[in-house]
Amino acid sequence: MFLLLPFDSLVVNLLGISITVLFTLLLVFIIVPAIFGVSFGIRKVYMKTLLKIFQWATLRIERGAKEKNHPLYKPYVNGIIAKEPTSLEEEIKEIRRSGSGKALDAPEFELSDIFYFCRKGIETIMDDEVTKRFSAEELESWNLLSRTNYNFQYISLRLTVLWGLGVLIRYCFLLPLRIALAFTGISLLVTGTTVVGYLPNGRCKEFLSKHVHLMCYRICVRALTAIITYHDRENRPRNGGICVANHTSPIDVIILASDGYYAMVGQIHGGLMGVIQRAMVKACPHVWFERSEVKDRHLVAKRLTEHVQDKSKLPILIFPEGTCINNTSVMMFKKGSFEIGATVYPVAIKYDPQFGDAFWNSSKYGMVTYLLRMMTSWAIVCSVWYLPPMTRQPEEDAVQFANRVKSAIARQGGLVDLLWDGGLKREKVKDTFKEEQQKLYSKMIVGNHEDRSRS
Repeated sequence: MFLLLPFDSLVVNLLGISITVLFTLLLVFIIVPAIFGVSFGIRKVYMKTLLKIFQWATLRIERGAKEKNHPLYKPYVNGIIAKEPTSLEEEIKEIRRSGSGKALDAPEFELSDIFYFCRKGIETIMDDEVTKRFSAEELESWNLLSRTNYNFQYISLRLTVLWGLGVLIRYCFLLPLRIALAFTGISLLVTGTTVVGYLPNGRCKEFLSKHVHLMCYRICVRALTAIITYHDRENRPRNGGICVANHTSPIDVIILASDGYYAMVGQIHGGLMGVIQRAMVKACPHVWFERSEVKDRHLVAKRLTEHVQDKSKLPILIFPEGTCINNTSVMMFKKGSFEIGATVYPVAIKYDPQFGDAFWNSSKYGMVTYLLRMMTSWAIVCSVWYLPPMTRQPEEDAVQFANRVKSAIARQGGLVDLLWDGGLKREKVKDTFKEEQQKLYSKMIVGNHEDRSRS
């Protein structure tokens, strides 16, 4: 037994040296640069290297498929069916024009009208523009993640070995490193905000709180190997305003908060999330709601109004869609944050899915599973655009203002602008929407009072 002691001592020493070297590398190359907001450019070199490997792998798949006469799956990025942006009335008139000799504006039922509704129903079944926004988009190329492309089968030994090597790198090297960084960032956030919370209110507390938040969020960004490009920083949100952005993932908060200082809005949670929230609110005026309060729209609007009226308070960060959309479109903005009369600072966020899909399908994956998928991806690459501030015009109501802001975000981010409610991820279409379509059609076949008087 005593003969094994030198060997055991050697193993312990080697393990200690390895941990020390790893911690020193983390401190020098990741944590310290994160504190000062600088980068050595290692992540960009890493991204360029990955792109070259992905290009080679995709070309190898295409060549192998041709050799074996296998058809390649091509995702329909822009939709299966070409749809014209026309109204119900215009389309029915077009059908009547081609199939009937009667007056097009006659307030009568035409048998040909049935074809319009049949066609619309089949189009919706084949290419529903709403529900496909709640599932991950399929890539045309392959990024060595088997969950992101249907074309990958056994093509060659070299390609399979490369994929296996990628699995080892992601799970055996990147995953432990990222978990260590995430633990460091969260621990520092809880500890730092708790300590700052005991300081008296003043410039010193505000200065320390801002830099503690920025430091910890930047460490968390590096825990995801996030490569972020910020555009038009002169338009960053200012105190007393509301920052609104499209919503793809829970990490949207980290992406934005690593470049700015915001007051968060959200529901009070329990567990680890509750610990983080209670620590953060001690150092910064975040707006947390009880579960019962969230359902009271007027109470929420009152709390937000009181916050933005104080021009010394931080801008509020809000995601008006209320749910995560798959990085291809922007869906209906809830009007609540546009009713309170504050200056709105729109922000567009667009992720590059080549390196990892940031979309959180909350109806399919829990938070732990989602974070595991994020931390075992190659990287999170995205662009952030700060748009010029917008204010509500005198002739606009809250819904029109929300739609104008949403259109600006969609246009800048290259996203599809949809009027549908993101709540359709878990709910059915409201009866009121169906009734609107029924009333519109009934006006066409019944006509108005003037039509009936002339007949």
